[in-house]
Amino acid sequence: MSTQVKDKPAELAKGEARCPGAPTTQQIIAADKVAAPRWVRSESYQFLGDEDVSKERYIDPAYARREFESLWTRTWQFACREEHIPEVGDYHVYDIGSHSFIVTRVGKNDIRAYYNACLHRGTKLRASGTEGRATEFKCSFHGWSWNVDGSNREVVCEWDFPHVDRSKFSLPQVRVETLGGFVFINMDANAPSLADYIGPEARAHIEAWKLEDRYIYLHVSKRLPANWKLAVEAFLEAYHVVTTHSQVAVSNGDANSQYDTYGEHVNRFISTLGVLSPHLYGKYTEQDILDQFTLGDSGAVGGAKRTLGEGNTARQAMADMFRGLFEKATNTDLSKVSDAELLDCFSYTIFPNLYLFPGISLPMVYRFRPDPRDHRKCIYEVFFLRPVPVDGVRPAPAEPIHLGDHQSFKEAEGMDPGFGAILDQDTDNLFLQQEGLEATARRGLTLGNYQEIRVRHFEHAVDKYVGKLP
Repeated sequence: MSTQVKDKPAELAKGEARCPGAPTTQQIIAADKVAAPRWVRSESYQFLGDEDVSKERYIDPAYARREFESLWTRTWQFACREEHIPEVGDYHVYDIGSHSFIVTRVGKNDIRAYYNACLHRGTKLRASGTEGRATEFKCSFHGWSWNVDGSNREVVCEWDFPHVDRSKFSLPQVRVETLGGFVFINMDANAPSLADYIGPEARAHIEAWKLEDRYIYLHVSKRLPANWKLAVEAFLEAYHVVTTHSQVAVSNGDANSQYDTYGEHVNRFISTLGVLSPHLYGKYTEQDILDQFTLGDSGAVGGAKRTLGEGNTARQAMADMFRGLFEKATNTDLSKVSDAELLDCFSYTIFPNLYLFPGISLPMVYRFRPDPRDHRKCIYEVFFLRPVPVDGVRPAPAEPIHLGDHQSFKEAEGMDPGFGAILDQDTDNLFLQQEGLEATARRGLTLGNYQEIRVRHFEHAVDKYVGKLP
């Protein structure tokens, strides 16, 4: 059975309580055969209060308008991956609310983002949701055009516009920075740099994952029936796993997951896999854990049933197995990757809406954006990443698959059915939560001090930009 530690005293300072009778995440990781690096073995929790969070921020359309005015215009947002625009002239359109931007590569190390609107009468220069390669950005209405570097190329019937100085009629830009292969934009000229926004400790973690050496092999998008903040928060904790995703609890250390915060804009959790949920202690053996993870409902992973040797743990067997499977499947060398990095669920959230799941077993990125026409809905995207093959040839990023509102995630071609089912379960919860918040007699949400610290940390950042509700 999984090792347990002695229960902690009942009287603890606020925020100090941890799952009683369960090993901590760090104790589990410390027993791994291939040791984790120091930044994995670090902790950074801070108690942030225990007052309720107002429900109005999720249900009030006026609050959503305030977010568009003061949050989305001042924060760093993931617009695209560098692999979307590998060559000069490649472009990718990114929309947030009513704002639209053409993100384009002007030089090897020069990426710019222009407001996606003609300076004549405002027509979009490129349709939303498009990408491609261009030598100019030409308006389809009257033919005015701009070079890839943003300078004006042509004013049709220039004789009729003596008041237009073409040298001063370049496309307006927003700020652009990159990290780990991600391209970020910020509309606020006075915002801190991306490095300062993220902070040195969290930035070091993200750089260590070398996400620039990955590529998108699956991209799925779907509109969700909930306010964007509810969707973000649904994935910020493992507290819901035993109830919502009970099918995976046998091999997921949900209640003893680790939660960390870094500055104002970044937080993290580590949820260990290959260990039994503390909710299920005494009900399953190590062999049961291995069977659940490797056999599940869809047949064996990598072959027939595997039997643990005496004294072996399911976690170590899974780490060894996955190392071999992933090396073969991705043509990469993972011999120096720790068991924790290979196996566990790591999640870093960069405020306001970017999730990085950089581990090898769950190599994903989430992005959430509010639906500009309905504050009760949002746009959810999941990008699945793989390491670039050892031969260095980077495959082109996958085209997005857009699911209908009532489609299952399992219907997306290339989606693992088991993971698609998990996303469907989360979506069902969001619909019920949005409607429940509008029906409840209570004025707010009550959060746990530890397991839901990332939710509180996230809402503190929302308050920073939008202002705290009375």
